[in-house]
Amino acid sequence: MVNISAQITPNPNTLKFVVDQILLDYGSIDFSNVEKAESSPLVKALFAQNGVVGVLVGTNFISVTKSNTVDWTELAEPIIDVLHKDIDAGGTLVDTSLLDGPATSGPDSEIESKIRTILDNEIRPAVAMDGGDIIFHSYKEGVVMLHLQGACSTCPSSTLTLKMGIENRLREEIPEIVDVIQI
Repeated sequence: MVNISAQITPNPNTLKFVVDQILLDYGSIDFSNVEKAESSPLVKALFAQNGVVGVLVGTNFISVTKSNTVDWTELAEPIIDVLHKDIDAGGTLVDTSLLDGPATSGPDSEIESKIRTILDNEIRPAVAMDGGDIIFHSYKEGVVMLHLQGACSTCPSSTLTLKMGIENRLREEIPEIVDVIQI
């Protein structure tokens, strides 16, 4: 039987459910709606719970975001029940073909490579601890565009994290960066 622990995140509408097994070999998949979950049975079952509005599946965790209309006291236990049932049953939980990131027009520039290295080695692991993920989208004329997922996407402190944390860290190593924005 899989062990599951629920953890609070900086986003009061998102809980992170950590499991003691690997769900994805790398990265994360953000499910912002039930339509995207059609080929992922576990995520589809989570969306069937009243009030679930988003799911992020990481390597060993699942972050669930709820609407303001429900309380965690009524939603957490049914989510844990779904996780136990589906994970313990084995089989396909998540459509891993959805792991593909945004298409790139060619090889990364030196600056883009530095950005990706800092994101992958420092920032993404820290953000994953809070139940989210940050995906590099593009870099153009000093502006870094990132896609925030999971707990980060609707977190009240996401702007502060983006500007004070991520932007400052990237600028330390890459002075050409003038702005970091969420898309």
